[in-house]
Amino acid sequence: MMAKTEKIMRNIGITVKAPETACVNDKNCPFHGERALRGRSLVGKIVSIKMKRNAIMEIERRVPLHKYERFEKRKTRIMVHNPECLSAKENDKVLVMETRKISKMKSFVIVEKL
Repeated sequence: MMAKTEKIMRNIGITVKAPETACVNDKNCPFHGERALRGRSLVGKIVSIKMKRNAIMEIERRVPLHKYERFEKRKTRIMVHNPECLSAKENDKVLVMETRKISKMKSFVIVEKL
């Protein structure tokens, strides 16, 4: 018989390292909650974790400048859901995956710390 505090971990559909701890009352966690993953997967760096269960991730990309035959760096900031079981901190490199909308600005969930 399983204890009440123990949560069952779901198969999320991709091969990532599973978290050691379990979430408590987080329905948006892909491992312990009800959130399904789909769409794009992105790798970036966490730059801010000032909100509860939210984080801001920054992705750096290179854009070609054809006139000068060089590349310039541009940054994109995305708000992501930070599950309690992963609890990513600032300057962590993370893998995020797209889900259906969680809120007005959030449609990505952290899946793995790299």
